[in-house]
Amino acid sequence: MAANVAVIAGAGSGLSASLARLLTKQGLRVVLAARNVDKLAALVKETGALAMETDVSDAASVERLFEAADKAGPLEIAVFNASGRTRGPIAELDPEAVKQALLVGAYGGFLVGQQAARRLIARGSGSILFTGASASLKGFSGSAGFAMPKFGLRGLAQSMARELGPKNIHVAHFIIDGQIASPARTPERPDSHLSPDAIAEAYLATHRQHRSAWTFEVELRPWVETF
Repeated sequence: MAANVAVIAGAGSGLSASLARLLTKQGLRVVLAARNVDKLAALVKETGALAMETDVSDAASVERLFEAADKAGPLEIAVFNASGRTRGPIAELDPEAVKQALLVGAYGGFLVGQQAARRLIARGSGSILFTGASASLKGFSGSAGFAMPKFGLRGLAQSMARELGPKNIHVAHFIIDGQIASPARTPERPDSHLSPDAIAEAYLATHRQHRSAWTFEVELRPWVETF
């Protein structure tokens, strides 16, 4: 009997890697989606995950991702962790760069969410989890090109949660308020950065919630962040 599948779109070495390790330990078959799958070689070797070259802003590419996941087993969890961003003064932003940020960060979330929803509706259960940021709640100066896709992603998650909740599909949005720790950088105060492993545990705990007490939105921040 095939193991259930977790699709992680926008995979890299941080939170996505922690999620891949944790979900693999839970017995799920992980499918990783990224533009550059070469960077995932070590993680694939460690977890046995399937890596798919994917452009989340392209409908056909996302469809191929989920068709490959179908062959691995029935979908249980989809995580959208891709992010499009461009920062700078509003008068100086490159319109094409902003357009691409919107396509990746918001439209990409729609494409991944739609493909996941189709499968989970048929299955009758599962979770769709979206990764947001401080910019999901407030637009900072010089951050219009990042706030727009993050606000859009949050709106998508809210709409999907209301529509799919009655169908026994848990949609949750995570606001990551702060920097995620990286093996390449050691902060002066270790607890000033969010642990990617701790964030991954929060995702799994949310997925496992009883439907009588589902969380729609989770805010995660180290104590150094103001809110």
